Amino acid sequence: MLKQRDLHECHSLYHFMMDPVVSSYVRYPCQSYEEYVFVTQQLIAEEELGTCISRTILNEVGHPIGTIDLYNIVQQTGFLATWIGTPYFGKGYNQRAKEAFLAELFLEHDIETIYLKIRTQNIRSKKAVEKLPYVQLANARNEQVYQSINHTQQIYDLYCVERSSFVESSVGMQHGIAT
Repeated sequence: MLKQRDLHECHSLYHFMMDPVVSSYVRYPCQSYEEYVFVTQQLIAEEELGTCISRTILNEVGHPIGTIDLYNIVQQTGFLATWIGTPYFGKGYNQRAKEAFLAELFLEHDIETIYLKIRTQNIRSKKAVEKLPYVQLANARNEQVYQSINHTQQIYDLYCVERSSFVESSVGMQHGIAT
């Protein structure tokens, strides 16, 4: 479902990213294929430096359908960014990708807290993230981070996932226990 980023998938991903429904929510919107290849090269380099972890989301036959990143990694925290091509909306890929990526981040990397900033008008993303039992609205709980992402105007809601909440929820899911 997830794989490390490489330049071979750029053409497929760029095609999905250019859809206006997707492009307005992409962290690094690109105006050309060459720019997208350059941004992907930068993300691969940032991962080598430890400031970013980036993965390609694959469908069940292994074709690239989107990306998921943890960026601005500082002191065991970072921000999550995800996008998926419109043909794959509403099919569960977003939730499965997030769960697989969070498991990697919390169990294989030294990450403690993951923040998600979602535009207040992005109802699709807010509904998707609010379905996840380990995600908490953090506007008031992490006010300093909330203010930093809304320094000019309040356009984002802040959510967070703590390692302990994710691990506890994952153990419950593995044993069929509702948490």
